[in-house]
Amino acid sequence: MQIIIITTLVIAVIGIVVGAGLVFTGKKFHVDVDERESAVRECLPGNNCGACGYAGCDALAAAIAAGNASVNACPVGGAPVAQKIGEIMGQSAEAVEGKVAFVRCKGSCDVTHNQGNYVGMDCRSAVLAGLNVTDCTYGCLGFGSCAAVCPQDAIRVVDGVAMVVRKKCVGCGLCVKACPRGLIELVPASKRVIVQCSNKDRGPQVKKVCSAGCIGCMLCTRQCESDAIHVSNNLASIQYENCTQCGKCAEKCPVKVITPPPGV
Repeated sequence: MQIIIITTLVIAVIGIVVGAGLVFTGKKFHVDVDERESAVRECLPGNNCGACGYAGCDALAAAIAAGNASVNACPVGGAPVAQKIGEIMGQSAEAVEGKVAFVRCKGSCDVTHNQGNYVGMDCRSAVLAGLNVTDCTYGCLGFGSCAAVCPQDAIRVVDGVAMVVRKKCVGCGLCVKACPRGLIELVPASKRVIVQCSNKDRGPQVKKVCSAGCIGCMLCTRQCESDAIHVSNNLASIQYENCTQCGKCAEKCPVKVITPPPGV
């Protein structure tokens, strides 16, 4: 009987010591959890796409709660999500214009020469293997690596060139990262004029490989009254912050490579 009592007392003492240790440790290493962080996280879409510049939605929520990121930092959620987060953080959320992806290539099968039909490839593998599907070494390879990573099914390959379905695109940027030739970029959704080419060769060389490529003639720059389009390295590009969408550059482009984005 005495042994049972002693054993019980020993166990009780150990339990008290362990309990006290846990309490001390809990107080010593306690980290206050910002309730706003959890609330912000619930508002975010959960894509974990990284388009905001953070590792994922958890990281963005922590940054917003800590005041290190703006309430409208999520490009996928756009204005509705920004409004909800603004209410949580006690801040006004100005409307954020969403972005959509577009492919800077117009080299479909009817405007450039196809060099071959490759099966079982993706774009990155083709680049590593040094393969060119068409005569243009700058253009879209058409194997659909961008389409494979799109969570919204917003990219498809049409006539050998990837095309973005704008009404489905949420601007997550995964396709931008997936393209090994860097042909995809995000632009403001309201902008309806784009340059569908990435070829930096001189005009005569471009015309040899693609009848729809930019020839660097600079007619577009001469028409623009807003200093919104420039030619650098033989290739036109648009500064969207200056662009008024007047469309004069598109009207004067002799090869019609400046156009409304396909898939509108």
